[in-house]
Amino acid sequence: MPIFSLPNNYGIGSFGKESYKFIDFLKRAGQTVWQILPLVQTGLGNSPYSSVCSYSFNPYFISVDLLKEQNLITEEEARFTLSNNDEYIDYGNLYAVRYPLLRKAFLRFNRNQKDFKEFLLEQDYYDYALFMAIKFASGQKHFYEWEDGFKYRDKKTLEIFSRDYSEEILFWQFVQFIAKKQWTALKDYANRNSIKIMGDMPLYVALDSVDVWKNPELFKLDENLSPKKVAGVPPDYFCEDGQLWGNPVYDYAVHQKDGYKWWVNRLEKALEIYDLVRIDHFRGLDRYYEIDAGKTNAKEGVWIDVPSLELFSAIHQKIDKKRIVAEDLGMIDDGVRELLKTLDYPGMKVLSFAFDGQDNNLYLPQSVNENSVCYTGTHDNDTLIGLINSSSEWDLNNLKNGVKKSLELLGIDGDVQDSKGLKNAIIELGYRCKSNLFIMPMQDALGLGTEYRINEPGTIKDQNWAVRFKTEDFSKQVADKIRELTEKYNR
Repeated sequence: MPIFSLPNNYGIGSFGKESYKFIDFLKRAGQTVWQILPLVQTGLGNSPYSSVCSYSFNPYFISVDLLKEQNLITEEEARFTLSNNDEYIDYGNLYAVRYPLLRKAFLRFNRNQKDFKEFLLEQDYYDYALFMAIKFASGQKHFYEWEDGFKYRDKKTLEIFSRDYSEEILFWQFVQFIAKKQWTALKDYANRNSIKIMGDMPLYVALDSVDVWKNPELFKLDENLSPKKVAGVPPDYFCEDGQLWGNPVYDYAVHQKDGYKWWVNRLEKALEIYDLVRIDHFRGLDRYYEIDAGKTNAKEGVWIDVPSLELFSAIHQKIDKKRIVAEDLGMIDDGVRELLKTLDYPGMKVLSFAFDGQDNNLYLPQSVNENSVCYTGTHDNDTLIGLINSSSEWDLNNLKNGVKKSLELLGIDGDVQDSKGLKNAIIELGYRCKSNLFIMPMQDALGLGTEYRINEPGTIKDQNWAVRFKTEDFSKQVADKIRELTEKYNR
């Protein structure tokens, strides 16, 4: 359940009362893990996998109600930001109303608070704040379009700017301070109710980001700080041109020199705010696919080996490997499987991919091992009902026959004749399989259709990353049904 999809009156889910109510719902439902999407500040396209800063918090997740309680905004100011759109997030409207509201809160904020002063001294978000201040002063230009003094982080240029724009820099630090404080309180509430938070760490960072601006040497860039190579995946059955993501790729020869310090710090930061972390596109940490910058598709690229054992050796000196989950989906080969086995990370088993008529499908519920996380689907998949209703006659027959066979093998009674019965049967197979953890998107628990899909990869749609739930979706009846299945299968 993404934070942004939770229901409230302000156009997007937040770290406020709706998140606390969802934790209460999970507790009633007997659950122990809440998986969310990255909490980062999003950019163009609103994807949490493309952020201006890989360790930031999304300012939109700051609770308006909690700001009211602190007397940082008035009732009238909050009312101005109310949203009637309860189906999809209107990011354009959010941008127009939310930042002015946060600036009003900043003007009333007591900057002499002890915890805020300590936060400033840590300087964890100073570079983020400086980046955002320059970006706004430049008219929202990408950092690689800035004047050279800013683009290449000339010390004197930045000192003068910091002095002249100190209030703006402080505002962006305030934004992160408030967001982090609200998130920490929410996570503490979840943990006190025996619920762990599983976060998500994108493999790559955006080109126009604090991460690249601050550490350009860690990426394959030219002297103008433009990418020489970009990330993507090669052509496959689903996409004849491959996927051209455009993210700058890492220069691991440079990372190697300081013992992969950037990677270690990144995972340490992630595990400060999450209990568990899912590493997205894990296969890219064994080998990754790079394409020459400027290409219009991903047909002509090469696979590059990552010094993965050395990288993870450095990481494991600082973090508990039991807190990591690997997203091992996509083009998986023996190298990735061997790395996963060596590291002993749990991989992902997605039931939406299981029933294709092949008895050797690795996602079949009777075939998965304990050291894995089973899903009905991910944020990039259609919902179960959407998948069922959009299947061709051939695919639907494979689905029904495969589910029926798995039910028999695992000793479950189930009806696969209609969409609802088939959806319920797949969910029960997830509960029944050997995976140590079973995660179900709320869309599937509620039996919702394609209109509730979180994201359709490779598309730019207003509905991507914009789905919203309604308060009545999280009823006691739904919670009790989830608890009933959880107890039935001793999860």
